[in-house]
Amino acid sequence: GLAGLPASEEAGAGFTPWGPGEGEEGRGARLGCRGKGSTRVAPHPLPTPGTPAAPPEGGDEPLPLGAVVAGGLPTRTLGLPAGFPEAPCPREEEEEEEEEDRRRRSPRPVTFTLGPEVLGLGPEGDFQTPDAEVYMHFLRSHCCYDAVPTSCKLVVFDTSLEIKKAFVALVANGVRAAPLWDSKTQSFVGMLTITDFINILHRYYRSPLVQIYEVEEHKIETWREVYLQGSFKPLVYISPSNSLFDAVYSLIKHKIHRLPVIEPTSGNVLHILTHKRILKFLHIFGSTIPKPRFLKKTVQELCIGTFRDVAVVPETAPIYTALEIFVDRRVSALPVINDAGQVVGLYSRFDVIHLAAQKTYNNLDISVREALRQRTVCLEGVLTCYPHETMEDIIDRIAKEQVHRLVLVDENQYPRGIVSLSDILQALVLTPAGIDALNS
Repeated sequence: GLAGLPASEEAGAGFTPWGPGEGEEGRGARLGCRGKGSTRVAPHPLPTPGTPAAPPEGGDEPLPLGAVVAGGLPTRTLGLPAGFPEAPCPREEEEEEEEEDRRRRSPRPVTFTLGPEVLGLGPEGDFQTPDAEVYMHFLRSHCCYDAVPTSCKLVVFDTSLEIKKAFVALVANGVRAAPLWDSKTQSFVGMLTITDFINILHRYYRSPLVQIYEVEEHKIETWREVYLQGSFKPLVYISPSNSLFDAVYSLIKHKIHRLPVIEPTSGNVLHILTHKRILKFLHIFGSTIPKPRFLKKTVQELCIGTFRDVAVVPETAPIYTALEIFVDRRVSALPVINDAGQVVGLYSRFDVIHLAAQKTYNNLDISVREALRQRTVCLEGVLTCYPHETMEDIIDRIAKEQVHRLVLVDENQYPRGIVSLSDILQALVLTPAGIDALNS
């Protein structure tokens, strides 16, 4: 089986291919590796996208929404869903990919005329100065294809796959989400994410009518019908020719963490963009553009992050309590506090998926402290920052440690806030454009 296999942090990282003894857990899942140069015409046309809300004045063209078809992806088959042809799977180590990216893509130089600083506007004034717009212009001048790695992997699930096997496959491949392929309609119909796993556990763990072990035998399509109850939303995606500014806007506006990059002609999925990938792109090529002066200011001065009503979980609380907070508050991570109220850990949504690998999701009454202790791989841990630290230091730490957030603490390690990737990209890219997608 696949239970207990190590998992990398997200799609695109190095991984161990499944061997001949991969077992039943992998049946129905598809692992695809795509080189940036490979293209293939899909056997089915791309459906007409829906129309999302247009960005506020000053933004670029609206992003397309709609279910998509991506037949023809080069794949290595694990119980290949109907409609997918096979092709070889190129593999490269992540470090080599990043070096290749640097050699192949040197971003086009962007120059700006810096004017006098606008003063007296409070924290927002720091983002309305001409030099604060450098990241906005930089991402508008680069398309999503520029951020696609030379070679990347995709995990795609057929909707007829059993729920249990799907989540075990996510863990085994170290990914947090996978597009869903419907063989009946020959189209992509959505994404399966860790949020689905959390919702399943929260909904059925204490249900008097349905046992959790019965739910795990359900197919993905059954869960979607029960949970969504006909309110199927079109898949949010973006074209490789759209700007990275559009990608940031779409991620934050729609409050999603995964944005498929779809080649519109063939319908092929090239990559799944994330906040982290875009910030890494900015961090790698940031030396080619002037740095805004507000980066030298502290996070407290700039008011970047969430500082009120921060959700936390006691280390003695059962895991089920953490799941309730995830569902009710719609947060992606919870600072874990001890009896004194000090931060001692971080329990994220991705930690929940390891319950599937360890087959311990039928016991959600164990404490959060015990769950963190049993974690086979510490993917993030808890990283903190302080109110007096500069924005530049915080961005460097997030990029270096490859985490999704920092817990803001005082000198006594009491939680005072959360600084997430969404907060940072909103401040660096959208706020200078006069767009508040984070709170819209």
